[in-house]
Amino acid sequence: MINKIGITAKGGNGGDGLINFRHEKYIPFGGPDGGDGGAGGDVIIMANPNTSDLSLLKQKKKIVAQRGGQGGKLRKSGKNGGNLTILVPIGTMVFTRTESRKETLIADLTAVGQKVVVAKGGRGGLGNVHFATAVNQAPKIASKGELGEEVKAILELKLITDICIIGHPNSGKSTLLSAVSQARPQIADYPFTTRQPILGVIQDDRRDFIIAEIPGLVEGAHAGKGLGNEFLSHVERTKLIVYLLDGTSPTIAGDLSKLNEEVALYKADLPQKPKIIAVNKVDLTQVRVRLPEIRLSLAKLEVPVFYISAVEEQGILEFTSKAIEMVKWASQSEEVVLEPQIAVFHPRPKL
Repeated sequence: MINKIGITAKGGNGGDGLINFRHEKYIPFGGPDGGDGGAGGDVIIMANPNTSDLSLLKQKKKIVAQRGGQGGKLRKSGKNGGNLTILVPIGTMVFTRTESRKETLIADLTAVGQKVVVAKGGRGGLGNVHFATAVNQAPKIASKGELGEEVKAILELKLITDICIIGHPNSGKSTLLSAVSQARPQIADYPFTTRQPILGVIQDDRRDFIIAEIPGLVEGAHAGKGLGNEFLSHVERTKLIVYLLDGTSPTIAGDLSKLNEEVALYKADLPQKPKIIAVNKVDLTQVRVRLPEIRLSLAKLEVPVFYISAVEEQGILEFTSKAIEMVKWASQSEEVVLEPQIAVFHPRPKL
């Protein structure tokens, strides 16, 4: 899964104006009639629900919109160049990068159909009809079309989910995801089976809830170890974090502390999000005999704690119901902040 990629986007060049004179029967001095060139197409980035990541852009080093057509006879304008629309996943942030490598956010595409123009097409040139004067009634000049805008852009995907499952490798995240949703992730009994976020859907009678499994976090994930910083970026927009703990671990409370630390080191306010703790693999004898000890080590937590078996689906119904309840509460309590639409001003040179 590609979450961040750089592209060069170029608007189409404007078409050239035409130099032409009317040469019709009985009109020997028809004068200039060269038309204007068409405008170049824009490069547009649009959020699309059927696009999962940014991998389709990997092989495209430069994206260029269609140029405008040349002006025609009889003052006819050239055809405008077609816009080029790039489809990206919902949750894609669009930055422009200057030559000094400064990045500026120009759009955060968080809803279906949201779009932004990243590279404007050039205006068409003027035909010679515009250059006629009392002194020069037969001008043999026309203007070239403007060059399309060329922009270095950075696209970064941050998934928008209701629930994110995080945990250490081999804690059972994929099994839990498949138990509570319609997802069918790859599952195996070895670390790092999951190498990219996987999405599932939990359905209730009113709406669907998007749940994501984040690949296993290791110590140093916040700094990029095991690509952890890329994975943690997807936690930023979730409403509920599920810390999944491996019940066979001899240091469950310590595991929880390390997970929370990695999340906090990545972004200080992430641990303040609503959360649930789930201790997995309680179907195993070695875990059942330690349950009193495990419960005691987690007793002082001020968040819901569930003891589950994702394989046997023990406690899954109660866990899922509570997760949905907390997501609904989080959705209702989120402060609605109306932000002005990001506008990009493209000044035009004076003719």
